[in-house]
Amino acid sequence: MDPEAVLARFYPPDSPTLALLRCHGRQVAAKALAVADRVAHLKPDRRFLFEAAMLHDVGIFQTDAPDLGCFGPSPYVCHGILGGRLLADIGLPRHGLVCERHVGTGLSAEEIRARRLPLPERDLRPVSLEEEIICYADKFFSKNGRTNGAGRSVAQVVALLAAYGPEQVARFRRWAKRFEVSDAS
Repeated sequence: MDPEAVLARFYPPDSPTLALLRCHGRQVAAKALAVADRVAHLKPDRRFLFEAAMLHDVGIFQTDAPDLGCFGPSPYVCHGILGGRLLADIGLPRHGLVCERHVGTGLSAEEIRARRLPLPERDLRPVSLEEEIICYADKFFSKNGRTNGAGRSVAQVVALLAAYGPEQVARFRRWAKRFEVSDAS
């Protein structure tokens, strides 16, 4: 499967949003593959990690995120669910689950209900090793283009996640410990 071809199904070739997705996807894929190297004993699927990292944000065009060149009808928090549907509809359900489960550090049904998020009230937390790795890697990189491609530190990610509750921070910290990542990553 060629993730570039999948993205081309949904984005015009000259779209600034497509360029942004490619750049962000490559950053997340590189980080995910570096994590995979550190946890090789767990036997992560490297090919899938690359593909899913490139596609995890495919649904953003259906959201209202003008800073990203997206003018869809849905709130940005829905981009994971929307991307999951897009990929499931074209025969990529496993990749679609990565989309669904990468928002924040994943969202529990309780978090969705408590925050009154416009998402289905079901568990949307990463389940597989690959889902966890991609969700983790994604937190280090912004799509807004204001960081000049520089990744965040673990401390910066923790500070950003703190606004969304202790569950988000705790999940991220568990992954940081599990994936043996230093603050220099």
